[in-house]
Amino acid sequence: MAATKEQVLESLARVPGPDGTPLPQTGTLSDIIVTDGKVFFSINVDAAAVKAWESVRKRAEDAVRATPGVQSAMIALTAERAAGAGGAGGAKPAPGAPAARRAHPADATQPGVPGVESIIAVASGKGGVGKSTTAVNLALGLRDLGLKVGVLDADIYGPSLPKLLAIKEKPQTIGGTRLKPISSYGLTVMSIGFLIEEETPMIWRGPMVMSALTQMLREVEWGTLDVMVVDMPPGTGDAQLTIAQQVPLKGAVIVSTPQDLALIDARRGVAMFKRVNVPVLGVVENMSYFLCPSCGTRSDIFSHGGARAEATRLGVPFLGEVPLHMTIREKSDAGLPVVATEPDGEHAKIYRDIASKVRDQLKSGAAAGRVAPKIVIEA
Repeated sequence: MAATKEQVLESLARVPGPDGTPLPQTGTLSDIIVTDGKVFFSINVDAAAVKAWESVRKRAEDAVRATPGVQSAMIALTAERAAGAGGAGGAKPAPGAPAARRAHPADATQPGVPGVESIIAVASGKGGVGKSTTAVNLALGLRDLGLKVGVLDADIYGPSLPKLLAIKEKPQTIGGTRLKPISSYGLTVMSIGFLIEEETPMIWRGPMVMSALTQMLREVEWGTLDVMVVDMPPGTGDAQLTIAQQVPLKGAVIVSTPQDLALIDARRGVAMFKRVNVPVLGVVENMSYFLCPSCGTRSDIFSHGGARAEATRLGVPFLGEVPLHMTIREKSDAGLPVVATEPDGEHAKIYRDIASKVRDQLKSGAAAGRVAPKIVIEA
C-alpha cells in the first residue's frame, strides 16, 4: 500500500532541526505531495543557515524513503536571503553605487548527462504557440533519421508529455534512488507529470523547480542517447537558467507563431540563449497558415512569414513552417503524434525536414564546443 501524507509527517517528526525541534514543527516545510509512493516537498530556510540544514535535508530524505509504501522521494533545500540583506555580512551598497553582481560560474568542463551525446532545448517566449507539440514531433523526426532520442519535459508547472504521448503508467525506481524513464514510440521520456496526478497543482517556488529539474536530469537512467530534446517551459526564467547551468546545451530551437505579439517574446528567447552562450539552432514558425479542408482556401490566421523575417533579422536559421491543421491538433490531443501515426503524411514530412536541419547542424559542429556560461544576475 502506498504511503500517506500523515505517515510521511510521522517519519519527519523523528528528524530534528538544527536546534532539536522536530522538523514538522520548524515552519520550514512546503506542502508535502504524496502520490503513488512518490513524495515531493521542500525545506525553506534562510540563506545564512543553509550549511546547518543540509544534514537535516539528508536525514529527512532517508527517513521518508524508509517509510513503508514510499518508492522515491524528491526533497529540496531552498534558501532565501532576508529582505534588505546584501552581500557577505549583510552589508548594503553605498548610496548611488551600481547594483551588485552575483556571478554563478559554471565549470568550463561542465558535465553532461552520462550516456547522452547532445542535449537541445525547444523553447518559446510565451505559452500557447505549440512548443510541446513541436518538441515531441521534432524528437520523433530525429528518431526517424536513425538517432536514439530522449525527451525531458522540463515544464514543471504544466507538463505536457503525459497528454501528448498518452502515457498513464508511472516510472519504476531503480534501487529506490533513481528513476527508470518510460519508452513511447521509440522515445525515452520523462516528465514530472508521470509522477503526480493530472490535476495536482505544483505550487513550488523557483528553487524547488530547479531542484526537480536537476534530479530529472541526473537521477534518471537515461541510457545511451544521441539526442535529448528538452521541452522547456515558456518564458526566460529559473528553468531555462537551470538547464543552461546544469548541462552543456548544444543548442536551442525557438518556436513562435507569426503574429507580432508572439514574435516579441520569441526575440526575448533568442536573446536569452545568446546571453548564456547557447547556440540558437533556429526558429520554427508554428500555426503558419491554415488550409480549409473543405475548399482548400488558405487563410493566414496569425499572419504569415513573421518568424522567417525575424530569424533573418536576428541572424539565426529558419527551420520551417508548420501549418495550423485539425489533424495535428486532434492527434496531439489523443496522444497520437502525427510523425509516429501518420508517417507518410505531409505534416510528418514537415517535422522531419525540421529535424533534418537540426541534425545537420549538430553533425557539422555548428553547435559544438560550447563553453559553460557564467550567468550573472543583477541584484
